[in-house]
Amino acid sequence: MHWYQFTLVVVKRVAREGPTAIPEEVSRMLNAYAAAILAPDYRLPGPASPRRLRPAPKPDAASDTVYKKTMKALIIQNPGEIAIGNTAEPAPKAGEVLLRVRMLGLCGSDLNTFRGKNPMVSFPRIPGHEIAATVEEVRDPASTLKPGTTVTLSPYTSCGVCASCRRGRFNACKSNQTLGVQRDGGLTDLISVPASKIFVAEGLNLEELCIVEPLTVGFHAVARGRVTQEDSVAIFGCGGIGLGAVAAAAFRHAQTIAIDIDDAKLQIAREAGATHTINTRTEPLHEKLQELTAGLGPDVVIEAVGLPATFTTAVEEVAFTGRVVYIGYAKDPVTYETRLFVQKELDILGSRNALPEDFAEVIRMLQQHRFPVKRAITRVVTFDQAPAAFTDWSNNPAAVSKIMIRVN
Repeated sequence: MHWYQFTLVVVKRVAREGPTAIPEEVSRMLNAYAAAILAPDYRLPGPASPRRLRPAPKPDAASDTVYKKTMKALIIQNPGEIAIGNTAEPAPKAGEVLLRVRMLGLCGSDLNTFRGKNPMVSFPRIPGHEIAATVEEVRDPASTLKPGTTVTLSPYTSCGVCASCRRGRFNACKSNQTLGVQRDGGLTDLISVPASKIFVAEGLNLEELCIVEPLTVGFHAVARGRVTQEDSVAIFGCGGIGLGAVAAAAFRHAQTIAIDIDDAKLQIAREAGATHTINTRTEPLHEKLQELTAGLGPDVVIEAVGLPATFTTAVEEVAFTGRVVYIGYAKDPVTYETRLFVQKELDILGSRNALPEDFAEVIRMLQQHRFPVKRAITRVVTFDQAPAAFTDWSNNPAAVSKIMIRVN
């Protein structure tokens, strides 16, 4: 007799005669049957009941990515190797906002990453930090952001405890991690960032939102140089960063002198607000600067090229008691005549990244239509075209000012 047949007999007897009808020995047998049934590895008898009674499996923390959704991403696997792949969707933490990336602008640092020339990058890496996005989900109860709002963002982190952070200069955080450089960037469907890093810019389109962040770097350099409308400002280099410095100096109503070797870039600089331009391939730099500044030299010189020659020229050409601001890193060691530092009593300043007030100032400038956004963009490509765009850019960098990628 199977246990279930035996149980049926007992149940009928109890129904007929009451609980006292079960002998003590039978009661012990029923308790044993119950214990067996509750065991996790118990298998019901017979071919029709193969399922084990066991607890539901718990996810293994080491392999929890199995349970995550995936999304598309542009991934640089190794220098020169780029392709569209998949990565896990981000899960926003408390205080963060989930964003759907709409468009992204490429920066010179992205090209250096692709070429394997950025020492701060490890591979594989998802590039991109010049972002226009739409709010998907807000996990910060103090935030006024609403789903569907189109925004841009600051791509930097700050530790809050280093010397820079303690002075409120979070842009120069010792432990900063920039999107697309030390950590994966925005060339993917979704990203999650702290609500404090997001900027709403009413009236700006996707291209204008993408260009906010690169312009802030030049605006921060101008702020570091304490530029006012009384100053003459010379900017070496009219690439993306230099154009930001040109626009910032012009926005502060300073006499703005743009210097480059490319007439096309100098024309864009004029449209960005430069009052004078100098092509050093065809014009004598020193004589022109002396002419434009009544023989005094520029009050502020901003170096946005990164060559040893322009590093030293900045010190030589700046006015006595002037300010020199360096944005880029020199590609090679620089040798100075340090006598000029003392003789001219110069302020030598570095400038790194940007602060929230720089973002706010750039947004105001763009809302006033003071920058030629369309002229600064070389081409706009789809996400599928992005790998080829990186290769083309690497093969002919001089032909590219700014590439933008439509992500969603």
